[in-house]
Order: sequence, then C-alpha cells, then structure tokens
Amino acid sequence: MKKTKLQLVYLTLMMLGLKSVEASDYTLNLMKGVTKTSNDIYDLHMLTLWVCVFIGVAVFGTMFYSIYHHRKSKGHKAEQFHENTTVEIIWTIIPTIILIAMAIPATKLMIEMDDVSESEMSIKVTGWQWKWEYEYLDNGVHFFSSLDEKSNQARKLGSDIDPRTVDHYLLNVDKPLVIPTNTKIRFLFTAADVLHSWWVPDLGWKTDTIPGFINEAWTLVEKAGTYRGQCAELCGKDHGFMPIVVIAMDKPDYELWVKEQKALAQAQLAAADREWTHEELMTKGKSIYTSSCASCHMDDGSGMTGTFPAIAGSSMVTGDIGNEINIVMNGQGMMPAFGSMLSAADFAAVITYTRNSFGNAVGDLVQPSKIKSLQAELVSANDDDDDDD
Repeated sequence: MKKTKLQLVYLTLMMLGLKSVEASDYTLNLMKGVTKTSNDIYDLHMLTLWVCVFIGVAVFGTMFYSIYHHRKSKGHKAEQFHENTTVEIIWTIIPTIILIAMAIPATKLMIEMDDVSESEMSIKVTGWQWKWEYEYLDNGVHFFSSLDEKSNQARKLGSDIDPRTVDHYLLNVDKPLVIPTNTKIRFLFTAADVLHSWWVPDLGWKTDTIPGFINEAWTLVEKAGTYRGQCAELCGKDHGFMPIVVIAMDKPDYELWVKEQKALAQAQLAAADREWTHEELMTKGKSIYTSSCASCHMDDGSGMTGTFPAIAGSSMVTGDIGNEINIVMNGQGMMPAFGSMLSAADFAAVITYTRNSFGNAVGDLVQPSKIKSLQAELVSANDDDDDDD
C-alpha cells in the first residue's frame, strides 16, 4: 500500500507539471538553464523581481510610516480633501516610465527568442498520444521517443516496484533527442492528435504543438550534457508519462551518432525483407505491446471498460486479420494511427502477438514484408492528400 501511495504522488506531480526536474533540484527561484536564452530570461526575471521589491518597500513603507506617525492617538486629524492633481499626475507618470523601462528589455528578448534565422540545422517535433516524433530535416534521421521500459513498468499500480529504485523515474525515454553543441538548431513543432507542449526547462522555453499548425523555436547549447523535460499540456490519460530527454553532444560524437542511426534504419529495412519465424514475431511482439499498447489495453489484454476495448477475446483481433491491420495502422476513435510510428517488423510482430496471446489462439501471423508494402501505400496516400491541399 505504501508503494502504491508513492506511485500516486509521483503521478500527481507529473500531471500537475511539478516534477519537471529531479526532486533534489527544487528551488524557490527560476533555474538558469544551459543556454543564453535561458540565462537572459533569468536575468530579466531578477531585474523585474527587484523592481517590484523596491516598489513594494517604497509603497508599503510610506503607507506604514504615515499610519504610525499620523495616528489619532497622537492628536492627528484626517485631512478633508478628495483629490490632488499634482499627486495624481506623479503616480501616473512614474509607473508608466517603469513599465516602459521594463518592456524594452522584455520585448528585445521576445524578438530574440523568435529569431530562427541563420539556423544551422532543423528538427521537426511532432506530439503524439503519448510519445514524441523527431525528424532531422537535414540528414534524414527519424524516430519516435517513448517512456523508458523501467519507468513504464514501475508506474503501473500493483507493480510492487519502488519508484525510488528507478533512475530518473518518469523522466527517461527509450530514444533521446540528440543534438550537437555550439550549433543553432531550429525546431518545428506540430501535433498529430491533440495539443501537447514541448518543455525542457534547461533550454529556457516551452512551445505548444498544435494539430494543423507549425510553431517555431530555436536553441544553442554550448555545454555537452543530458537535459530532461516533459509534455506541459494536459493531453490525455497518459500525459504524465510523456517525458523528453535531450542529449547535447560535441560535434564529432554527434556525427558518429548520426551514422549509427542511419545504419540502424538500414537494418530495420533489411529486417522487413526477410521471413520471420512465429517465435521471433511473438517475442518481439510482446515487447512492442508492453511499450505501445498495454497502457490502454492492459498487460493482460483486458482493456478499460467504456474507454479502451479488450484485446482478449476481441472479435476484431480474432477475426479478419486485414481489419486489425487497418485499424492499428490508421487508428480509430481514441486509438492513434501506428502506421508511421512502428517499423514494419515491429508492426508485424505486435499484430501476430495480439492474435496469439490473451487466449486468442488464432494461430496465424503476418510478415514484415506485407506491412512494408501497406506502409508504402499509406505514405503515398498521404502525399496525394498533401498535393490536393
């Protein structure tokens, strides 16, 4: 019971957007971050704070002094006047000057934050329920980033896993976003389903991802390191399990990482062209189901009554395999479209797994080569839709 309550506390903090950094990093002030923008925001915040402190001390000091030294017990009587033109002009002009003085650096900083010109590379970020899609527009690297497996298992009620034993609980991912240091990077933000918000506190800003719209932002990280964030918009039942991890690497290390990602993509294409055994598909399918499907349809395939249908005994799963492939690929209702999220091998594996698990003894399987051709048709259809628009 104690572990369950602790898990609920972590979940509540994530849903409220309070657990954005490690618990040991909590402070009473803004964090400076690791970019020039974040430091400029911090400096502007401190300037504004001290201006407000000075005004507060001056106003309340004058008020308390007047109350104390002109009290009735000392024989003072209240003056009977209603207005003073000079005083009113003074207390109108002074605040106006203060506001203008504060608006100048704030406006300058906002313009600077929106200036994506002279960017050296571009990354498209798409929010999904409940993961992030990253597409490097300059080199073709493309992948999805989800909550890491250890956090995913520990977060489930009844798991008997103490969250404190999991490194970076709910703030770790399976595939982090990797960027080079000392490089101005332009981000393009959108969403595939509902509103999300991409937020990494160390970078100094957060940006909404909105279906049908493109928002822009930029960053330049000088220091190599790992920086964590999360979705800052209530985007659905698993909003609290949508973290962001950004790893800034020195340029030589980054170039090596890009080569590794391209090699991995080639390996995935090769995996789609070979014949998989039933055992291979089942083993891989279980892993994909756990990471991508179990949060809604449950580990045992029982589903969530009234919200997400059960996989166990489902007529959709045990019936025509084409219907199941179509729904998983294109989505239906609250279920997102996994056609572009999963590789052909992952897609084929999870279809095979669901049709032969949870008491669904259908016995058939689908090969990655079939999924590969269907995904190609899906991409072609989307391109035609874009041309029509």
